[in-house]
Amino acid sequence: METILLTIHLIVAIAMVTTILLQRSEGGALGIGGGAGGMMTARGAGDMLSKTTKWLAIIFLANSLLLGWYAANNNENASVIEQAAEQEPAAPENVLPEVPTVPEDGQG
Repeated sequence: METILLTIHLIVAIAMVTTILLQRSEGGALGIGGGAGGMMTARGAGDMLSKTTKWLAIIFLANSLLLGWYAANNNENASVIEQAAEQEPAAPENVLPEVPTVPEDGQG
């Protein structure tokens, strides 16, 4: 499940970066700019890119929340200390019997 969510997250992030960079720069500060040509009219392409960016951002946010929830509730990757604290102390399995000793006075 986590692998699927991470893959979706990566694809959406790449798509969102691409759509943001394709948008026409209105401020002119650090934007890449945009030529006078395009697949549609300037207004139609701008509206489509804006809507696409909006939906990609919504999907990205929802996927981020799902990944955070999954990470918080996943106990498979718990730390070693947390796993040790949850386990009950194990009883020793191979306890050797008490070995008889020789009395000090030599009589037995």
